Amino acid sequence: MAFYQIKTEQRIPAKMEEVWEFMRSPKNLKKITPEHMGFDVITKDIPDEMYPGMIIAYKVSPLFGIKMTWVTEITHVEEGKYFVDEQRVGPYKVWHHEHFIREENGEVVMSDIVTYVPPFGFIGAIANSILIKKQLKDIFDFRFKAVEKEFGESSILH
Repeated sequence: MAFYQIKTEQRIPAKMEEVWEFMRSPKNLKKITPEHMGFDVITKDIPDEMYPGMIIAYKVSPLFGIKMTWVTEITHVEEGKYFVDEQRVGPYKVWHHEHFIREENGEVVMSDIVTYVPPFGFIGAIANSILIKKQLKDIFDFRFKAVEKEFGESSILH
């Protein structure tokens, strides 16, 4: 079983508390997801802050406008430092997404490590090289711009 990783880092001209406040709220997920993904949180009465064990359900259209349910669990949270979400139901065989923030030279560095396994074995590996890897890069590029819109011009480190 082949697995893949995407790593990104973005420098944000803001205070740690501001960035953490924004990133820990599931209500901001739609702001950082491209509109063409058809992303909607469907969990009722979702709280303002995530916590370990929290289950979040979404409707999303990753391919060809086909709506599907994606369910993630917030498995780890260290206040003001990081959180991890893992897919429980959705398009991937494995999805593990680590979100980190740290202060560096008066700015915040936000970094992500996504480890994933596409479905369908060998066919999924081909789909990854043709489509999935690029789509994930495009989603992170969109998020980069959305974070800039929220906090001001930033820079990519990797």
